[in-house]
Amino acid sequence: MSKITELVERLVQPILDDMKLDLVDVEYVKEGKNWFLRVYIDKEEGVDIEECGTVSERLSEKLDELDPISHNYFLEVSSPGAERPLKKKSDFEKAVGKHVHVKTFEPIDGEKEFEGKMISFRDDELVLEIRVKTRKKEVIIPFQKVAKARLAVSFF
Repeated sequence: MSKITELVERLVQPILDDMKLDLVDVEYVKEGKNWFLRVYIDKEEGVDIEECGTVSERLSEKLDELDPISHNYFLEVSSPGAERPLKKKSDFEKAVGKHVHVKTFEPIDGEKEFEGKMISFRDDELVLEIRVKTRKKEVIIPFQKVAKARLAVSFF
């Protein structure tokens, strides 16, 4: 499956470059009996439905030419939404000052999940300000220990 997502990333990148859009993520997943190829795109001011439609049409043409997926699937192109995933180092750099949710491969201070404000990202380390009951605490998370991360909606 990763070969398909890598191929789709290579196919969609020139389209996004041409339209001045960013690739956030590509997923190829089975849900129930259906397969979904999902491409998440964004730009600083957000993407609209017309941009998603244009990317979908242009990518669909390229996929039809190459035909890398032998069975039926649904192609979905959309914005990642408010809780967009953070994958690349550049995503983490853009998330400084924002509320994030991070899961790690191994415990840090006895925990594997953290949510709080990202204070900084440099030297391959995330610094988060988290709340422990009524106190604020800083946690340093090495980038290589991040299993999953996303922006998080904060209610504070």
